[in-house]
Amino acid sequence: MADNNAPHHPDELETEELIAQFDRESNVRRFSGIPDAIIKALLIFFTAYVFWVTLVSALPEQIRRSAFLGILVFIGYILYPVHRGMRKRVNHIPWYDLVLAVTGAAAFFYYAVNFNAIIRRAVALIPQDIVIGIIGILILAELCRRVVGLPILAVASGFVIYAFAAGFSLRRVVHQLFYTTDGIIGTPIGVCSTFIVLFIFLASFLERSGIASFFIDLANSVAGFASGGPAKVAVIASALEGMYSGSSVANTVGSGSVTIPVMKSIGYKPEFAAAVEAAASTGGQIMPPIMGAAAFLMAEMTNIPYPVIAVSAILPAVLYFTGIFLMIHFEAKKLGLKGLPKEAIPHFGKLLFFKGYLFLPVIILVGLMTLGFTPAYAACFAILSAVIVSFFRKDTRFSPASFADALGNGARNTIGVAMACAIAGIVVGIVSLTGLGQVLIALLLTVARNSLLLALILTMIACLILGMGIPTTANYVIMATITAPIVIRMGVPVLAAHMFVFYFGIVADITPPVALAAYAGSAIAKSNPIKTGITATRLAITAFIIPYIFVFNPSMLFIDTTIPEVIRIVITSCIGMFGLAIGLEGFMIKRVPFFARLIAIAGGLLLIWPGLVSDLIGLVLIGLVGALQFLRTPSR
Repeated sequence: MADNNAPHHPDELETEELIAQFDRESNVRRFSGIPDAIIKALLIFFTAYVFWVTLVSALPEQIRRSAFLGILVFIGYILYPVHRGMRKRVNHIPWYDLVLAVTGAAAFFYYAVNFNAIIRRAVALIPQDIVIGIIGILILAELCRRVVGLPILAVASGFVIYAFAAGFSLRRVVHQLFYTTDGIIGTPIGVCSTFIVLFIFLASFLERSGIASFFIDLANSVAGFASGGPAKVAVIASALEGMYSGSSVANTVGSGSVTIPVMKSIGYKPEFAAAVEAAASTGGQIMPPIMGAAAFLMAEMTNIPYPVIAVSAILPAVLYFTGIFLMIHFEAKKLGLKGLPKEAIPHFGKLLFFKGYLFLPVIILVGLMTLGFTPAYAACFAILSAVIVSFFRKDTRFSPASFADALGNGARNTIGVAMACAIAGIVVGIVSLTGLGQVLIALLLTVARNSLLLALILTMIACLILGMGIPTTANYVIMATITAPIVIRMGVPVLAAHMFVFYFGIVADITPPVALAAYAGSAIAKSNPIKTGITATRLAITAFIIPYIFVFNPSMLFIDTTIPEVIRIVITSCIGMFGLAIGLEGFMIKRVPFFARLIAIAGGLLLIWPGLVSDLIGLVLIGLVGALQFLRTPSR
């Protein structure tokens, strides 16, 4: 008998259309029969190459990275058609895509094969080198357009135009972008080819093992009964998914296809339901240990050990999700919303007993990195453990077909991230070639007139604009290259500066007018996209406040602090989020008057700001608001 109270799952066609609209990955061609087998063989070959390079190979970085891109360019043109309408044509690959696939791959393998000779030539490239470099760059850019979209290409093109306007020759630009580790095969693609790709494969294996549905069920068992339970479920599930997922849009579409219809069914407005999922899914990008894979790039670009970055990100991430959770709670109380019926909520104990083993790969991943293993080796062991634990139950067991699908899905997902990282390398290369970074630093310091706050505000605006429509990893690379040095020059610790630009690059996914995660949620909820983006921004207000706080007081990132100080910061910050949520939602036990809302917001901000005096004042202000609420509530 069908369970009428069970969460609604959109049919496969509906979900596919949503993903097709908002996730470029869905633009892949549909194959069957022998061509499909060939595609899977290519993807498995790529997987084998990745593991060989990570665990065995001792080739120079330039050869490894160019070969990595060469393989992906070939596979990318086979998988991604020139426009969406062609993805429905089965077993059809136009001749020009085959030419582009072969030519693009050949350009990158030309560098790999002739590496020693090209290194000896240095800047004195021969005409053949220049032509091949131009072809490689253009073919890479077209594949990026197909897979990722135009925004990042527009940014990179602007930087290339600037280089020519600054007087640099075609030979010099091509050498910088194609033949050095300051360009396309620079740090971003290096980190992608060694760390990020393995975590993409890990996410693919975890998805195939059913961990996403387990997280939703787990969140339902914890919070499904509470007021507005489905919205709280969305927050918890998105936080858990953020531990391994690398895309706010994919998170929104994946868990949102389940949570958003249920939120609407209990009384949440469509805009609010979509905004909850978008804000929570975007927060997954700041959730350790993976942080949208940007944590590995941050470790490489700052020379700060990865475990230090992951630990430093914990408190800001907890505060982010706490803020959303509390605002959802007060919204539900304000609207008088109830939780899910008891029969629709999984039993927590039984769920952990039968499916708790799905946590093991994540535990192994975090444990090994804590013990000092490199992220790459930790990811390899986590992937192996994901395959092993899948055999614990028949319904999660990997078959040869599902194993091949997991490998293929991981390889497909890698293409988008790699293209974004490669194009981001163009931005890094031009900044390095032209010295543009120093120009921007001098300009901003002149405008800010040594005011750190003004410099941070201008940096925030730049991050929000440059982050529009750009994937997490490429987004961070661009921000770290252009804007982080500006903040560092103002005397901010390196980690705090990089976290600052990372946060504001991430929230571009929910900040109108280009709010991809909010748009994805609005399509599922059938809500107004702009209103959804505005609501998501309000829910995620913590992400706009906390970066300023940890810049002015880095103890929030556990920089130069003590354990008692950390405990105090955690407690007072959570109380501060309580006050901030009351002020923004205008409800506690009953509706909160406007003047009391301002007091609650002020008290919340003071408590979030690390400091003994500010904490005491904040506690008094929030206590005052609470007392007014109790005094104005009639006794029963």
